[in-house]
Amino acid sequence: MKGLDLERLRDYLGSPRDLTGRMFAGGRSNLTYAITDGQQRWVLRRPPLGHVLPTAHDMAREHRVLEALSKAGFPAPRPILICTDADVIGAPFYLMEHVDGEIYRDVTRLAALGPAAVRELSLSLVDTLADLHALDPAAVGLADFGRPEGFNERQVRRWKKQLDASRSRDVPGIEELHARLAVDIPSGGGAVVHGDYRLDNVLIGDGLRINAVLDWEMSTLGDPLSDVALMLVYAGVPLQITDDESTTPLTVPGHPSVPELAARYAERSRRDVSDLHWYVAFAAFKLAVILEGVHYRYVQGQTVGEGFATIGNLVGPLVMRGHEALEGN
Repeated sequence: MKGLDLERLRDYLGSPRDLTGRMFAGGRSNLTYAITDGQQRWVLRRPPLGHVLPTAHDMAREHRVLEALSKAGFPAPRPILICTDADVIGAPFYLMEHVDGEIYRDVTRLAALGPAAVRELSLSLVDTLADLHALDPAAVGLADFGRPEGFNERQVRRWKKQLDASRSRDVPGIEELHARLAVDIPSGGGAVVHGDYRLDNVLIGDGLRINAVLDWEMSTLGDPLSDVALMLVYAGVPLQITDDESTTPLTVPGHPSVPELAARYAERSRRDVSDLHWYVAFAAFKLAVILEGVHYRYVQGQTVGEGFATIGNLVGPLVMRGHEALEGN
């Protein structure tokens, strides 16, 4: 299996049974596999096959936040072990528990739930994010997980560096968007932030319950409004990249509008969200850089899975969205 040697993993685990596995579809960064020995089930996470940017894809860091949040009762998968020896499978990795649930990566499947269920699920997504931001980092053992002071300023610099490290083509307007974002940066606040919070990063169980929030590779201590804005930007992006790019969660009957989502977060968290323009613009820039990085790996032949050929088409519209947000639209 590309990216995972099951025989070497079996030897490392000391398993008396043969392992079988499959890669989960939909991941655009770290690679995720379902593993079983016929009796037990696990999930394995490892970095992508190539072009690993500095500070990205840190398995130990992701393992740590999962351990802290799952112990605190937040819906995050419980980690089982961490292996930092790249010789075992070719990269550091960790194992976590297998959590049952559905991931809605297809707008058609989301719409099939019906308007009432779509609304309930969307609002539950907001509530879960507010609950994450309500956690006291020190109380859950994450007091030193990041530096909230100057978070937004560092993020603006960091994602510009990520963009510079992932260049394979010219992207009109992206340099200008970064320059505008760097002019007046909010001071922000401090909370545990996910960093890539969206509908297709959660497992939905019976009764539309969120069983687990997934993909914590960008988590840190930072400004909670950055999570909120990114969630709002994602609502206007196709869930499945191979779909018609005009089909987004926001177009699904029953899905709350962006102002409704923001108001729900404000009500649940009791935070002021009256001025999200800068945050939405930065979220659009950040997502544009993320997808440009995925596009870079695609053109370099360093991705595994389907749906990458058209992902670069989303970068330009996101840059435009960022400029529009700074203009108050």
